[in-house]
Amino acid sequence: MAKRKKVKIFEDLSVALADSLRYERGAPVDLRVTELPRPPKRLTPAEIRQIRLSLNASQALFARFLNVSANTVESWEQGNRHPHHAALKLLNIARKRPEALLEA
Repeated sequence: MAKRKKVKIFEDLSVALADSLRYERGAPVDLRVTELPRPPKRLTPAEIRQIRLSLNASQALFARFLNVSANTVESWEQGNRHPHHAALKLLNIARKRPEALLEA
């Protein structure tokens, strides 16, 4: 049987609350701040087609670059579906640097 790890939630919360109080009062506190990037911009079917054409790729080849099906690329270019999440991020990268898809 595996040993259960004891969790110190109260201590962690107590320290976090004390830090936030010091911060609110203007005292120096070593806080970790992470700035998240903006979500990728949604692309129109024409923009997706232009990215593909900039690579001189067929829909099937472009689909292989993106690791999606050729039907997916076709649906994007016809406006029936829209890329989301990782595919959208990758398309936005390819829009700025099309050669990035060829290098990967």
